[in-house]
Amino acid sequence: MNQKIINLYDKYTHSQLSRKEFMKRLAILTGSTALALTVLPLLENNYASAAAFESDEITSEEITFPGAEGDMKAVLAKPKGKKNLGSVLVIHENRGLNAHIIDITKRVAAEGFIALGVDALSPFGGTPADEDKGRELIGKLDPEKNLQNYLRGIEFLRKIKGGNGKVGCVGFCWGGGMANKLAVNDPNLQAVVAYYGAQPAAADVPKIKASVMMHYGGLDERINAGIPAYETALKAANIDYKIFIYDGVNHAFNNNTSPTRYNEAAAKLAWQRTIDLFRHKIS
Repeated sequence: MNQKIINLYDKYTHSQLSRKEFMKRLAILTGSTALALTVLPLLENNYASAAAFESDEITSEEITFPGAEGDMKAVLAKPKGKKNLGSVLVIHENRGLNAHIIDITKRVAAEGFIALGVDALSPFGGTPADEDKGRELIGKLDPEKNLQNYLRGIEFLRKIKGGNGKVGCVGFCWGGGMANKLAVNDPNLQAVVAYYGAQPAAADVPKIKASVMMHYGGLDERINAGIPAYETALKAANIDYKIFIYDGVNHAFNNNTSPTRYNEAAAKLAWQRTIDLFRHKIS
């Protein structure tokens, strides 16, 4: 697909660009409103297109835990019959805790970890079915309270039955940026993985004590603009880090429900690198 169309969709999903304006610009790029409507399903997430992850080796359930100002909703997944496990906090994209992120939470559990997929939109009653509404609500979250909710999720995992007290986190897109914030704000995190997430301020990088890993799509100019300053700060602070840039792939390359951006080869390689880090640092 034309990269300009993918870039337009990326702008739409990460800004306050209205759907009406997005469709107008899409029609210009495709040549007509009719063609724009044909292209649209290829751009939007299609959860039915990717088989839901299932495994007889894990259990999963919806739970709540105490947040900054009320209960936080989450999906908790665990390997069956195992103890002394490392735990991973899973942080969703800017549409909320959707089917894709629930699948990732289960996949982390299947790799041998306790996994907690937190719904950041719990203060609004939880993630809505309408993804545009989810994006709107993400923008209304109180940043400090949202941060505290995730920090409390980490504390919940540190004390969870069957865990070993060691915790890592992995975030995607909006969640990748949040993973970087958690690295700065929780000195006891062991491992942090950010997929195409916004970088923290360089002045905050020396606060990081975790091993950090970043995955970026080579075509993701918007997010990648922040890599040089982040890497310079990581080096100056002697942080244990790895940065991987996957050539020729887009933002959200890990999302297998996004057909125009998903890249199977890059997703599999990034996933294996992520799991290897967790096994090394929190198992």
